[in-house]
Amino acid sequence: MEFDLQHWQDLLLSYATTLGVKLLAAIAFWVVGRWLIGVAERAVRNSLERQKVDPTVLRYIGGVLSVTLNILLVIGILGYFGVQTTTFAALIAAAGVAIGMAWSGLLANFAAGAFLIVLRPFKVNDFVTVGGITGTVKEIGLFATTLNTPDNVLTLVGNNKIFGDTIQNFSANAFRRVELKAQLAGSADHRAAITLLQQRLAAIPHVLTSPAPDVAILEFNLVGPVLAVRPYCHNDDYWQVYFDTQALIREALVEAGFPSPQPSQAVYVHNAG
Repeated sequence: MEFDLQHWQDLLLSYATTLGVKLLAAIAFWVVGRWLIGVAERAVRNSLERQKVDPTVLRYIGGVLSVTLNILLVIGILGYFGVQTTTFAALIAAAGVAIGMAWSGLLANFAAGAFLIVLRPFKVNDFVTVGGITGTVKEIGLFATTLNTPDNVLTLVGNNKIFGDTIQNFSANAFRRVELKAQLAGSADHRAAITLLQQRLAAIPHVLTSPAPDVAILEFNLVGPVLAVRPYCHNDDYWQVYFDTQALIREALVEAGFPSPQPSQAVYVHNAG
């Protein structure tokens, strides 16, 4: 049988042309599909914003919608290339089982994220301690929550770790108590020190008058009595009040002439004679 080179060239050119057209069409479908997904996400987000949906719920729904629509877009493109979508769906299900067994922790994070959205122990912009990390909540994602720590470090904490650990929400209540200590010398008049600090605390900006600051003897050590100094303030003013109170303790006691607290030890010597 004589080899027909022209026939094979025409056949190859035909297949290449068909494949090229399909590739260009697939690219066009991807570009247009991504644009439509963006339009759908913006429409859903604007609709939910008009209904004043919480930003935390809004971002979570946006993430789920984006992942779902992108998966559907990929399945549609594969179907255009002749891949049976039912077979592909079965493969996805089988792969999902395998991935679920291998990535059980990731799926646990996903489930915990759903519980965080439903139970809402905190929301975006709350100042919290979760999973051993303290910071401001920037986003509650599908698998992890993003925090900005006080030293401006972006930190991601797995949702499962958050949900399985202690959650402290410092923004939930209207005010906080600043807890500090003031060491007095053993010879100091603790009543005068308490009165002085109570008067001076009231003059610090952002310190609340109700509830009033607490100043009382907390404990004793070898140096002398230790005073608990506890003013109350709004959450946003916590650190400023903290530092102002530290400075006030030092300045007020020194200016009033209180003795400097120093460790002391009594030594008794007995002569043998």
